[in-house]
Amino acid sequence: MQWIDKSKQTKWVLIVVAIFIAVVSLVFSQYLVRDLEADARSKMEVWADAMRSLNTADENTDLRLVLKVIENNTTIPVVVLDSSGDVLAYRNINLKFKTPEDSLIQLAHKVVKLRQSGYSIHINYDETDEQLLSDDYLEILYGDSVLLRQLSIFPYIQLGVAAVFIMIMLFALLSMKRAEQNRVWVGLTKETAHQLGTPISSLMAWVEMMKESYPTDPMIDEVGKDVDRLNLIAERFSKIGSKPEEKEENLNEVLWHVVNYITMRSSDKVKILCNFPATPVMIKLSKSLFEWVIENLCKNAIDAMNGRGRIVITMHELTNMVVIEVADTGKGIAKNRFKTVFAPGYTTKQRGWGLGLSLARRIIEKYHRGRVFVKNSEIGKGTTFRIELRK
Repeated sequence: MQWIDKSKQTKWVLIVVAIFIAVVSLVFSQYLVRDLEADARSKMEVWADAMRSLNTADENTDLRLVLKVIENNTTIPVVVLDSSGDVLAYRNINLKFKTPEDSLIQLAHKVVKLRQSGYSIHINYDETDEQLLSDDYLEILYGDSVLLRQLSIFPYIQLGVAAVFIMIMLFALLSMKRAEQNRVWVGLTKETAHQLGTPISSLMAWVEMMKESYPTDPMIDEVGKDVDRLNLIAERFSKIGSKPEEKEENLNEVLWHVVNYITMRSSDKVKILCNFPATPVMIKLSKSLFEWVIENLCKNAIDAMNGRGRIVITMHELTNMVVIEVADTGKGIAKNRFKTVFAPGYTTKQRGWGLGLSLARRIIEKYHRGRVFVKNSEIGKGTTFRIELRK
């Protein structure tokens, strides 16, 4: 619970920090955009005065400063029109054309866009009254500079970066949480195996002593089988978290071994039917861990059937994989629970920790590089689990 609380707090802190950065960035960017727009207006007014001086100059006028002002505009797109609307000059406008007619069409479209932007300056040749527009004038249309356009989209880039940052951090937190849970389960299983080791060793010694005293008693052999079973379970628990040794096994024999064990320890009201290939199916696997998976599916099926029903275990071999299906006639699983049943802690029983199917999926997917999932299920009719093992 402490880990969960810290994780939630960290998540909310990251979200608040990201939102704060985004808001500050947007506000600051808006101030910069406004200042740059005012600066561009001021520069274009100076540029307009230079154009008027150029058009009204005579042969004795020194135009060096005027030409320098005009040439220094290398970022702001501008078009100069006469009073009839004809283009006299333009700067910083890229036209992609194959023929002169194409350039005129593109330039006309650009003029329309610049006029829509609202950035316009009129220059009268008659300087006596700047408020009145004479019949002979120049109109200067200009747009946003490259820097201004980049700055206008910069806040959205920052928002995207902040969103990616949050997603990465949340993914890292979730990964750390899953890793922590995995370490807890692995530690629990190994500790369980360690704690079982001492009493199992004692029981094995007692069984041997009982065999010497009562060599003909059949019950001692059954007790010995159960002790061996406990030893096998402890061995399985000890292998969780470490890479198990895989050997070439006859899958037919492995499944028959599990079926015989489950049959001997279940009610006569539970029927287990098997459909296996006549020829051996050889595949590399960890026998003890894989048997655990099949046992778990069978035990869950028996619980779902309330100790009365039929289990059908089917195996068939494909070109690239071997498929095992375990079908029962139990109470079924709702379709929206097909994936939830494999989550750690999920259980419908009054007893149990809900780790069986979670460990089964871990064994199949991580250790055997296969898949296990609910193939189909119908409430009140039964469920079919499917295991796919790659050859």
